[in-house]
Amino acid sequence: MTTGTPRTDPDHLVVTAATLEQGMAWVEQKLGIGMAPRIGGQHVRLGTHNALMSLGPGFYLEVIAIDPSAPAPSRPRWFGLDALSGDAPPRLAHWVARTDDIHAALQAMPLKPGIAEEMSRGALHWLITIAADGRLQCDGVLPSLIQWQSQPHPAAALSDLGCRLVKLEGRHPQAGAISAALQAIGLEDERIALRQAKTEGPVLSAAIMTPHGVRMLD
Repeated sequence: MTTGTPRTDPDHLVVTAATLEQGMAWVEQKLGIGMAPRIGGQHVRLGTHNALMSLGPGFYLEVIAIDPSAPAPSRPRWFGLDALSGDAPPRLAHWVARTDDIHAALQAMPLKPGIAEEMSRGALHWLITIAADGRLQCDGVLPSLIQWQSQPHPAAALSDLGCRLVKLEGRHPQAGAISAALQAIGLEDERIALRQAKTEGPVLSAAIMTPHGVRMLD
């Protein structure tokens, strides 16, 4: 265990989709880069699979969907996937923050993104917070926490396509409380902006610098 405030940084963006193919095509269309996300693999425990795309060292984008070839898990799937209808469009639904002490970070956070659970995919092993009902806390604007227990970081195995996060903006009625939760775990990144929601619903949007200029994911 570490002492004091745990080190916490943005780790990855999460795009949810009714099917993995739809999610991958949506990212490619939005960013103007063909064959951008590449197949990652299966999360057998939760009945999902994913595709990944590098957004630079230590940061990436994940497309995740229910795996139709996997048996249904005995528990709710993560990232709110059970609530997606078959015709739900892909969207930027969530983000994940990396910490070096997930238990200390959870203890420090006034808002809880779930409980820390062990997960694995191939040679990758990690702890990640998952809500008992599988839903995204604060509509996805409050990040899940992850602590990688294997090396190297997944982004190191991905081709660098020259894409970088410029800004991640979250709008939510609890923006102040979410901001306080991020401060409590030492997450300070000038690319992250939280705004108080007014008439519009909770929204995440990301500005991504690509070889073709800045493109938006929302």
